[in-house]
Amino acid sequence: MPKTTILLAEDEPALGQIIKESLETRDFNVLLCADGSIAFDTYKKQAPKLLVLDVMMPKKDGFSLAKDIRAIDDSIPIIFLTAKSQTKDVVEGFNIGGNDYLKKPFSMEELIVRINNLLQRTKIQKSSEILKIGSYAFNFPKQTLHFDGNEQQLTHREAHLLFHLVQNKNKVLDRSLILNKLWGTDDFFTARSMDVFITKLRKKLKNDVSIQIINVRGFGYKLVF
Repeated sequence: MPKTTILLAEDEPALGQIIKESLETRDFNVLLCADGSIAFDTYKKQAPKLLVLDVMMPKKDGFSLAKDIRAIDDSIPIIFLTAKSQTKDVVEGFNIGGNDYLKKPFSMEELIVRINNLLQRTKIQKSSEILKIGSYAFNFPKQTLHFDGNEQQLTHREAHLLFHLVQNKNKVLDRSLILNKLWGTDDFFTARSMDVFITKLRKKLKNDVSIQIINVRGFGYKLVF
């Protein structure tokens, strides 16, 4: 069975080598890059399955690198590594299209668990093609909603949030669980951000009045149709 290739962008040589060697002992193939510019070139040439990006790097920082990659590929999993601890930095990383966020210092076991979870989630999502939501057709891989011949493009986070709602149709989607999965934290700031995304999804689904995203106070949200 071929090894899963991970692109690791980390400008601290010692840390980069430790992460690389630890992942290789878990049977991953690791492409270690010392800055964001090299990482972008390597991504285009090697087509890795997952990205682990340090935020603070020379030539091209992790956020800028993620933006450039998201313009090409909206589905590859991205994990940010950072010494930054402010909530606004975490939120920025997720809004760019990151899937997970690890603050330094971190344990290798935690990184490996998060990598495996993202790879498994991606595998499940790629097996899902067109999902029916009332009169809408939701193409998760392409992040589009179709209704009566018209197409709406969803953002990366809108698509992932809607996917989880559909997977839990008629059930309460636990607020804390989904915040930790998609935003990496369930604090007040990210909870408010999630509310904004729910409002956007309601507007995009408004053409079918049988579809509702219900706020179950104190627990989460429920998609009903």
